[in-house]
Formats: sequence, structure tokens, C-alpha cells
Amino acid sequence: MSFDCGFQKENNWFRYRAAAIIIEDGCVLFAGNEVEDYFYSIGGGVHMNETAEEAVLREVFEETGVHYEIERLAVIHENFFDGVGGSLDGLHCHEVAFYFKMKSRGTKELHSNSYTGGVREHMYWLPVEELDKYRAFPTFLKDYLRNEPKEMVHIVTHEKLG
Repeated sequence: MSFDCGFQKENNWFRYRAAAIIIEDGCVLFAGNEVEDYFYSIGGGVHMNETAEEAVLREVFEETGVHYEIERLAVIHENFFDGVGGSLDGLHCHEVAFYFKMKSRGTKELHSNSYTGGVREHMYWLPVEELDKYRAFPTFLKDYLRNEPKEMVHIVTHEKLG
């Protein structure tokens, strides 16, 4: 059995996460489901005794049904937010995520059959130039993808999901 690197103590929640930036034909891949009213990045909790690289490869395959390769570590993101609704409702949250830019495959074809918390996830290719039109998290991706620095960056945000 695998356990995510994270914990909850009283009304505080922490998670170590690995996430992917997947771009094909001017679009970036996000996930969504029938419960949440927003899009979110591909990825998930790093398991105990698992590297961030192993975690992102596992999560990307679990969510997309496709084996992507890592191009490079792009962003270390520290996100502070208050949970609103769902399993994080009322919690003060702190998440540290390693975002990996994945190598392009030259196709948007996916074989997704992903579920999170028993809820079916759907994959969405959102046009990078139109991300302002979508409620998509993390919000730093909107500016990051327009400029896409070649060096790894560290970003700290205080986001509101509600």
C-alpha cells in the first residue's frame, strides 16, 4: 500500500505533490470532474519512498493513460490556500509541488480512464492564449506559459479556490 507524503493536524493540511506541464499544439492539459467547478493541473501526491520524477510519471500515466517523458523540472511551487468545499473545506492548506515540463508527443490523443476520490476525471486541452477565460489552478500557469522561462523557477502563491 502506498501513502502520499502529506499530513493533516487540526485544521492544517500539507501535501508534497508532483505535477506535469503538458503542451501540445498551443494547448495545455488540465483535468476536471463533475464535482469541482474548476480545472486543475495534472499530477498528485508523491508517495512515501518515491521521487518526484517517479511520481509525475506515475500520475501522468494514471490520469492520461499515456506514457510521457520528462523534459525538465520547470517550477517549484509553494501554494498557500484555504480549502472551500470538498475534503479540504475549512482547512488551512500548504502544498509544495514540483512541476515538470513533459516532452511533446506531437498528438493530443489520450487514453484516460481516471478517477479521483471515486469521481470520474476528464482531460481538457485548454488553449494557452485563452487561459484567462477559464477557472484553472494553479493560476501562475497562465503567466508562466506565456513567457515560459528556460530556467527552473520558484513561485509562491496565496490562492483562493472558493
